[in-house]
Amino acid sequence: MTEATRHAPPGRFELLVAAHAAIFLVGVTWAFGGNADWVRTPISIWGSLGMALTAAILARPDARRRIIPGTLTWCWPILFLNGLVLVSCLTPGFRFLVYGGETYLMPLRVPPWIPSAARPALALGALWLFDGIYLSCLNLALAVSSRRVIRIIVAVAVGNALALSIFGTVQKLVGSTGIYFGSVRSPQDYFFASFVYDNHWGAFSILMMGACFGLVLRYLNGAKGGFFHGPAFIGLVAAFLIGVSVPLSGARACTVLLGILTLVALAKGARTASGALRYSGVGAAGSRIGIAVAVILAGCLAWAIAGDVIHSRVSKAREQIAATWAQGGLGARGILYHDTWRMARDRPLFGWGMGSFPSVFSLYNTQVPRGDRIPVVYHDAHSDWLQSVAEIGLVGTLLIGSAVLLPALALRGHRTTPLPYFLLAGCALVAAYAWVEFPFGNVAVALGWWLCYVCSIQYVRLSGSKGEPRPGA
Repeated sequence: MTEATRHAPPGRFELLVAAHAAIFLVGVTWAFGGNADWVRTPISIWGSLGMALTAAILARPDARRRIIPGTLTWCWPILFLNGLVLVSCLTPGFRFLVYGGETYLMPLRVPPWIPSAARPALALGALWLFDGIYLSCLNLALAVSSRRVIRIIVAVAVGNALALSIFGTVQKLVGSTGIYFGSVRSPQDYFFASFVYDNHWGAFSILMMGACFGLVLRYLNGAKGGFFHGPAFIGLVAAFLIGVSVPLSGARACTVLLGILTLVALAKGARTASGALRYSGVGAAGSRIGIAVAVILAGCLAWAIAGDVIHSRVSKAREQIAATWAQGGLGARGILYHDTWRMARDRPLFGWGMGSFPSVFSLYNTQVPRGDRIPVVYHDAHSDWLQSVAEIGLVGTLLIGSAVLLPALALRGHRTTPLPYFLLAGCALVAAYAWVEFPFGNVAVALGWWLCYVCSIQYVRLSGSKGEPRPGA
């Protein structure tokens, strides 16, 4: 990409890619976060439009010239992953057996060094969805050459999260027994907004809070007109409304992550906020007192809104911890992790096939039915990293890790400004959370994660070598 190209107005592909990604995220979040079976196919079809955009960008010489050198090397791990999954589909790990009018799955003996998919149709469906998400977000690095466009995409994502949080808060406060004010029954008691599972909403909110904090600090840096003029103050209000929805939803671990992210934002942004307040005519001492009072008031208001839910979830956590201690180890969660590891250990290189966990885990599940004698069934391993090893093996997991690490190399030699810093902070917290939960089992979280990650990397690459904004960007 030449300097003249970088200063050129947004091109057709840049606008198409930005609109496609923004619509993708908004649509998925309101469609139950992508966690209803019937919405997966429409989501994958929309993701296919992202694949078509990728092909169109690469096919046009003028569009290829706008790509920053080295971007296409990011695709190699995903190409190898696609090859691995496609090859695995040639060797089914199960076959269907019809007996007495019932259909059963019979496992087949396949050597562990041969890639295999327990159910090839499920593997292809999971790959289709993953590719649509990944390439739709990669297009932002291929086609977007303006930091302003990235800020608009991030602002749309935050605005959508704000709308969801307000909707979910109202829905919660009026006591709705189902999603969309009771019109859709949720399989989880702790649903929130359009999300079926509170922990998925919590993980998505962490990503959006990182984006919101980044935008706020970015605009505070340039708030020469004062604290209350411009988008920074509005962003702080949005951050409060999104943030309070996390404890209100019942997401306990994500409430802790939110506290960590908020403390980091306060530590990095207090001086900037103080300077912006001084531009509004507030003295140095007054600005510090004002920030402290605002934080205290925000905490009190958050407790007034979500205090009952917090108290209830803390009590529930104590009961669960006591039951876990009585069982020894990590209780049911420890058994689940151990059984998932046994599943992964039997096919360590290539796994059982993408999307295979629900079908295969029943062979390894050692948890006995409870007093009601209803079998304990798991659709997810409650650890995305462990489930990844079980499904696509160490090889596939390392390929996905490489797809994350290769873009990160572009950060070398750059100073990370507030927006990409907090986008990456949100991504890091969710990736860490994935060790003990399954946030990436939610389509909206997976899409939001890749979108925030690619936006952060591209934003840094469009900066000067020391992190200073380019003129006109």
